[in-house]
Amino acid sequence: MTALPPRADALALMQEFTASESLRKHMLAVESAMRAYASHYGEDPERWGLAGLMHDFDYERFPNAAHAADAEHPAHGARLLRERGYPEDVVMAILGHAPYTGVARTTPMARALFAVDELTGLITATALVKPSRSVHDVDARSVRKKMKDKAFARGVSREDVVLGAQELGVELDTHIQFVIEAMRANADAIGLAGVPGG
Repeated sequence: MTALPPRADALALMQEFTASESLRKHMLAVESAMRAYASHYGEDPERWGLAGLMHDFDYERFPNAAHAADAEHPAHGARLLRERGYPEDVVMAILGHAPYTGVARTTPMARALFAVDELTGLITATALVKPSRSVHDVDARSVRKKMKDKAFARGVSREDVVLGAQELGVELDTHIQFVIEAMRANADAIGLAGVPGG
C-alpha cells in the first residue's frame, strides 16, 4: 500500500491552493467526518481523513462550472495528487465524490466521502444561522427541518445527502447526527465553536 503523505504536507498543499477560509473550513469539516467514520468502521483514520482534507483543494482555482468529467475540479486535483504519490484509493474516492466524473464509488472510503461532503455544508449552514453560531446547538432534527426549506443553503444538494446515506447503508437521521458529533469534536478548527454570549 502506498505510504501516506504527512498530514502537515497535505494541509500545506490545501492551503496553498485555497485562499477561501470557508472552503478551508469545509475541507476540515469533511476531514473530521471522514476520520470519525474510519474509526467507526475499523479503517485507517489518517487515510480516510486525507481524502476528506484534500477532496476540494483544487476547487477554488479550477471550479468546473461546466461539470467536465476530465478537466478542472476534481480531475485536475487528482492528477496533481497522483504526481505527488498520493494513494490511488484516496484519489479515486476524491474523483468519486463528484457525480459528473462518472467514477464509481466502489470502496467504503469513497461512499463515506460522498455521504459527508454535502451534509457537512448543510450542518455548517444550520449552525451559522443559530444565535450562537455553534455546531453544539445543532441536532439532526434542526438539520432535517432546514433540508426541507429549499431556499436555505440552496447550493447544497439534498438529493446527494439522501443518496449518500443510502449508499453508506445508514439511516439518514443517524448519519446526520453522527456527522454533527464528528464536527463538534473539531468545532474550533472548523469555526463552529460559537460566539460568546450567542
